[in-house]
Amino acid sequence: MKITNIYNQEEAVECLSCDLVSGKIPLPGGSICESEYFAAHQDFEIPIPGFVIVVSKHHIKSIDEFSKPESNDFIDFMIKIRKALRKVLNIEYVYLIQEEDTKHHFHVWIFPVTTDFREKFEKGIKNVKPYMEYARSELKTKENLEIVEMTAKKLREYLSN
Repeated sequence: MKITNIYNQEEAVECLSCDLVSGKIPLPGGSICESEYFAAHQDFEIPIPGFVIVVSKHHIKSIDEFSKPESNDFIDFMIKIRKALRKVLNIEYVYLIQEEDTKHHFHVWIFPVTTDFREKFEKGIKNVKPYMEYARSELKTKENLEIVEMTAKKLREYLSN
């Protein structure tokens, strides 16, 4: 499978999540943080600062496949990242989106409801996809990509303490 990253470069992947977690595919700003069972990174395709993806480190598709230790780790990990988004980036609201019908690992989008989003679209989950398409076509500017990278670095620094 081929993907196009945030820098408009094509990457060949076998398992997208494995390749992202292992570092085979470069992430904007690098990996944000990891727990025993999960990893978090800036979305590699959509240049929205603070758009964090949480993925399982092994091949599972659904939350109902979590072991008890994975369940506990997941909740703690999500809370930690959400607090960082609020504290570091002043993101007041997020949408949590999880799809099970994908070709790769369990993952959750932590989609930030940013000022830019609110200025261009009405609030609500129905506008996430149009905003993502807008970001994919209009926000791949040098300036915005630098902001995306810096945002990931700020989150990583905060979460490493």
